[in-house]
Amino acid sequence: MAEVKLAAQVRSEFGKGAARRTRRANLVPAVIYGHGAEPVHVTLPGHELMMALKTANVLIGLEIDGKDALVIPKAVQRNPLKGDIEHVDLLTVKRGEKVNVEIAVHVEGDLAPGGNLLEYVQNTLLVEAEATHIPESVTVSIAGLDAGASVLAKDIPLPKGSVLAGDEDAVVLQVVAAQAEEPTADAEAEGAEA
Repeated sequence: MAEVKLAAQVRSEFGKGAARRTRRANLVPAVIYGHGAEPVHVTLPGHELMMALKTANVLIGLEIDGKDALVIPKAVQRNPLKGDIEHVDLLTVKRGEKVNVEIAVHVEGDLAPGGNLLEYVQNTLLVEAEATHIPESVTVSIAGLDAGASVLAKDIPLPKGSVLAGDEDAVVLQVVAAQAEEPTADAEAEGAEA
């Protein structure tokens, strides 16, 4: 995974008014946590941050007052109407350090014929990986699965260097048979009249 470089500025104003002024200047308030250090409150460039966050679990290299920090996004708050980023919580990481992150689950292949439906019980998997080698997603083959089949977390092949951090017996995907609707009394009456 490539590292995205962003310049950050330490912020000294707090509260709603200060946050609104920051956002009007196309900056995003953020807090950096981790490794037992005091939280650091910063502002980040809005557009560059938005572009970086398009990649899941992106590794961000911050330059703060001449010092470098390596972080990953922990929580992103967005405006519910506009979708703009309002605030970001960042977690400090070190090269070689293992972190727990959620990665997307994608499927490939076709289910067995017969009107079966695929149900995602979980869209993501919790894995432990090195902070600088976090996988973006995992792909699961569902080719030929029939109704009643399920895919457990332990059955999903993980990228090299990643291990499952969640419950290995958790159901991630399951195949269910499509259910036809029973005819209603009105539909039966119409069929009898015809």
